Amino acid sequence: MRAGNQHEKEYIVSVDNPVTNEFVEKMKNGVRIQGGVTKNCFVKQIGPKLFKIVLTQGLNRQIRRMCEALGYNVVSLKRTRIMNMTLGNLPLGKWRFFTPDEIETINLMLKNSRKTADGAEGMDE
Repeated sequence: MRAGNQHEKEYIVSVDNPVTNEFVEKMKNGVRIQGGVTKNCFVKQIGPKLFKIVLTQGLNRQIRRMCEALGYNVVSLKRTRIMNMTLGNLPLGKWRFFTPDEIETINLMLKNSRKTADGAEGMDE
């Protein structure tokens, strides 16, 4: 799941202040955190204080830190997808087996993935 592998992770995020167009644009275009700027990402407002974000970067507490840098606090954060694997309607605390198609797709997506020693890979200075 390293940033350099470009694997998508999708989240639904609730924040403490109304989501504005300015907030969405800043989140999309990169936010300065931890001495660097986050990669561009997909962000879409889906409610007054709710947005969807798709990251390919894997920084620790990235969404919370991005929001805090823009004066927002995360109220709730739910990962809904990793690559082709979606959470769907799976109840809290439950699990399911991957389907053969999901396993085949994820193996293809991971085929060219590589390990890195630096967890901050992908930050632009």
